[in-house]
Amino acid sequence: MTLADRVRSGARLSLLNTVVIRIGNFAAGVVLARGVLGPREWGLYATGMVALGVLLSANEMGVSLAVVRWDRDVREFAPTVLTLSVLSSTTLYGVLYFAAPVTARLLGSPDATSMLRVLCLSVVIDGVACVPNQIIAREFRQGARMVLDLLNFLVTTVTTLVLAYHGAGAMSFAWGALAGNLCGLAGCAVAVPGALRPGWKGAEARALVAFGLPLAGASLLVLAMLNVDSVVTGALLGPVALGFYQLAFNVSSWPVRSISEAARRISFAGFSRVADSPAALSDAFGRGLGLLMAAAVPPCVLLATLAAPAVDTIYGAKWAPAADVLRFLALLGLLRIAYELAYDCLAAAGRRSSLIGVQGMWLAALVPALLLGAHLWGIAGVGAGHLVVAAVVAAPAFVWGLRRTGIRGGVVLRACTRPFLGGLVMAAESLAVFRWCGGTRWGMFVAGAVALATYVPVVLPMRRLLKTDPAPVPVPAPQLEGELR
Repeated sequence: MTLADRVRSGARLSLLNTVVIRIGNFAAGVVLARGVLGPREWGLYATGMVALGVLLSANEMGVSLAVVRWDRDVREFAPTVLTLSVLSSTTLYGVLYFAAPVTARLLGSPDATSMLRVLCLSVVIDGVACVPNQIIAREFRQGARMVLDLLNFLVTTVTTLVLAYHGAGAMSFAWGALAGNLCGLAGCAVAVPGALRPGWKGAEARALVAFGLPLAGASLLVLAMLNVDSVVTGALLGPVALGFYQLAFNVSSWPVRSISEAARRISFAGFSRVADSPAALSDAFGRGLGLLMAAAVPPCVLLATLAAPAVDTIYGAKWAPAADVLRFLALLGLLRIAYELAYDCLAAAGRRSSLIGVQGMWLAALVPALLLGAHLWGIAGVGAGHLVVAAVVAAPAFVWGLRRTGIRGGVVLRACTRPFLGGLVMAAESLAVFRWCGGTRWGMFVAGAVALATYVPVVLPMRRLLKTDPAPVPVPAPQLEGELR
């Protein structure tokens, strides 16, 4: 099977997997938000997710990416990767356990201490599971990935719902996530036998740390950018405001998680296979960006233009304040999809210094913008500040970074032109039709349908990106099949 065939097969399964999981998460979130949990509980959970996200970005020091990137027999270095990852993640959790009270207070939710300690146990589980997870990514085994994700989702969702309806509050999220991750770890042991065997080679460890630390630093910067808004909101505006903000951010992330996460499960591995050929890498990135933008523009634009009726219809009137910030975060989500693909491309091409430079500039501009926005306009100001900095600072920085890999700005422009033009038409149509229908709930559905009907003809010529085969690139035979010995 050629690389193109493996990528296409993996992409189809990954997209199906992501859509199924996201629909399930969406349904569970609606049940919880309309039923037993209010903005304060969502705010406490958001506090925990901020801490967990930071730990997950650094828990294995970036060394697990070598399993995907290095063109070597994985059996030579996987045991050392596992040992480094477990040591690092356990140390990080120990620090978090003792720092939990202070962390909770700094994040504006002093009563979140117990939840932090339970939820962040997931970082240790992730550290143990990193090797089999990356082996699955390396081999494009998206069927196995789908089974593991469904197992995790079912256990997490059932546990969370049962505990929430028995009055566990925000702790239901923590125990649910922990139960799901434990089941996922057990599934990894079955899917990749022998991958959980630790080992140690000093030379391998030094090479892995040298490879992974810059990527871990870049990941920390990414997490800082995606979580500094929650930190600012919680610390300055309190857990209730953070609950509204978190719900809006979750809604705005539907396209990101459904589209971008499906792509990212194969993008780094795919880009890694063509990273030594600038022409092939440029072609692969242009194709990927064009297809992602064509798929992402409709949901992002509709969420931005129809935010208020969407929140009211799905979650109920008590969540109405979330619509004010959703308008900005939905457009931010569109940019995040493009930037995450660019991140994977730069990482696969070995441009770690460029990644750190781009993320550093972004974060340096973001912090003052969020503080100013929160002070002047509350959660809507936080969302607006996030969007402005992403568009004005991050976009040129990523274009500069991509240019250093041989991907010119014209590639990016051609990939985005039709989706963005179609998005402008969609925005105008949805707003006009919604007002013409009197701003009713049914008017929202009519506006969405009309806007989609005008968008499709604009991007339809891009279907050629699905049919044309990329330039052939030699693919090394898989170096790991079956059990690690």
